[in-house]
Amino acid sequence: MKGRRKLGVSNAIAAILVVVSLVIGAAIGFAASSMTVTPTTITVTNTVTQTKTIGTAGEVTVTTTVTEAAATVTKTETVTVTPTAAATTALSGEIKIGALLPLSGTLATFGERNKAGIQLAVEEVNKYLEKLGVNWRLKLYVEDTELKPAVTLEKLQSLYAKGVRIVIGPMASSGVVQIKEYAESNNILVITQSSTAVQLAIPGDNILRLAPSDVYQAKIGPIYAKSKGVTHVILFWRGDSWGDGLAGAAKENYEKMGINVVAEIRYSPDATEFSAEVATLADKVDNLISQGVSPDKIMVHLISFEEAEMIMLSALEYSNLEKILWFGSDGTALSSKLVDNEAVAEFCTKVDFISPAQAPVESSLTREVSEKIKESTGMEADQYTYNSYDAVWLIALAILQSGSDDPQVLKKIIPDVAARLWGASGPIVLDENGDRVPESYNLAKIIKTDQGYEWRIIGKFDVMAEKIVLE
Repeated sequence: MKGRRKLGVSNAIAAILVVVSLVIGAAIGFAASSMTVTPTTITVTNTVTQTKTIGTAGEVTVTTTVTEAAATVTKTETVTVTPTAAATTALSGEIKIGALLPLSGTLATFGERNKAGIQLAVEEVNKYLEKLGVNWRLKLYVEDTELKPAVTLEKLQSLYAKGVRIVIGPMASSGVVQIKEYAESNNILVITQSSTAVQLAIPGDNILRLAPSDVYQAKIGPIYAKSKGVTHVILFWRGDSWGDGLAGAAKENYEKMGINVVAEIRYSPDATEFSAEVATLADKVDNLISQGVSPDKIMVHLISFEEAEMIMLSALEYSNLEKILWFGSDGTALSSKLVDNEAVAEFCTKVDFISPAQAPVESSLTREVSEKIKESTGMEADQYTYNSYDAVWLIALAILQSGSDDPQVLKKIIPDVAARLWGASGPIVLDENGDRVPESYNLAKIIKTDQGYEWRIIGKFDVMAEKIVLE
C-alpha cells in the first residue's frame, strides 16, 4: 500500500492546495451528496493564507493541520462547493467510451456480466451528471473481441474510428498485449478490469489495470499445495501471455517451496479439443502412482479459461485423474459453465477443485450492484464485473475533477481519484505500474446442494500475510 505524501512548503509559498478525498455513498452508486476528506498533514512556516480548490459538488469536511513556527494549529470546517468552471463549462455533448469484451468465445459468460456492469454504471453516471447540471454525458460503444487478440485489435481500431479514446477492457491479457502499441501511438487510455499477466506490469504506459498482477496469484497454488501435503505438481496451462506468465511465476514458487513440478503441459489458446493433452496428463499421473506416489500427494494446477469444461470432460475418461487434487485460477473461478455441466461439476467436487480470484471488499454498494447484475443476466457478478462498474465511475469522476477528457490527463489523475474512492470492488489502490494492489483473494469451490451445484467461497488468501484461511 502507498503511504500518504507529506508536503513541504517553503517560506515563499502563500497558498496551500488541499486535495479533497471523496468517499461516495452506496445508495446511488458512486453518486452522493456528501464527501468526506481524509485528513492531510501539511508542514509550513510563515503561511499567510490558505486556498482550497475543490472541483466536485457537495458538502466537504476539510481538516488542515498547520505548523507555524513552534505552534501547531488544527482547523476543521465544513464547506459547500459547486463544480469547478472547467468541470461545468469546458465539456459538452457526448464523451465516448468503449468496451472491449469477450461476448463470444471461452469467456463469454464473464463478458456478459461485465457488459451489464458497465451499462449499469453508465446509466447511473449520466443520471448523476444530470443532477450536477453539467453539459456532458457518457456514450458507450461495446465491441465483441471473441477472445481473439487479432479481433481485439480490429475492434479497438473500429472504436478509434468512431472517436473513442477511452476504453474499458479487454479482459484477456493476450488482447492487451495485442493492442498496447496501437493504444500508445494513438493516445488511447485502456482500463482493463481483468488483465493480470506479469509481463504487463509496466510503469508509465497507457494501460491501467484494476486487477492485480499475477505475481500475487502465483503464490496461492503453491501455498495451498504445501498445506495439503502435495509433493508433485503438474502444470497444465493455456499458452497465451496470461497463461505463460502465471505458469512461469507459479513454477518458481513451487520450486522455492520444495514441491516437484514433474510435468508442464501447454496447450494452444485456439484449441477446442484436448484429448491429446489430457492423455499426456493421465500418463504422467499413472507413472507417478506406479512409482509409489500417493494420489493425494499429486496436484494438477490448471490455468485456463472456460475451456476447462472440455478439459475436464476428457479427464473423466481416466480414473486416476479423479483421485488427485486439482487447483484452478481466476480464469475458472465462478465460471457458470463448470456448474451448468453436471458431469463436470461432479468431477470438480471429486477432485476438490478450488479456484482463486481477487476478493472484493464488500459493502452495500457491492450487494446492490450484485443484485442488479443477477436481475439483468441471471448470473452472479464476479470481481471483474465490479471492476468494470468501478472503471466507468473512475473515468467520469476523473473527467469531473479535471474538466478534461484528454487520455493523458486522465491517466495521470485516475490513480489519485481511485485511491480516494470506495467502489463496488472495494478500495482501489494502484501501484507504480498502474496495477491494483490486492488485499486478499477468495478461494471458490463447487459444492453440491439440494438444488444442484453452485460456487461457494470456502476461504481466503491474505496477500500481506501470504496465508490461506479456510472457512
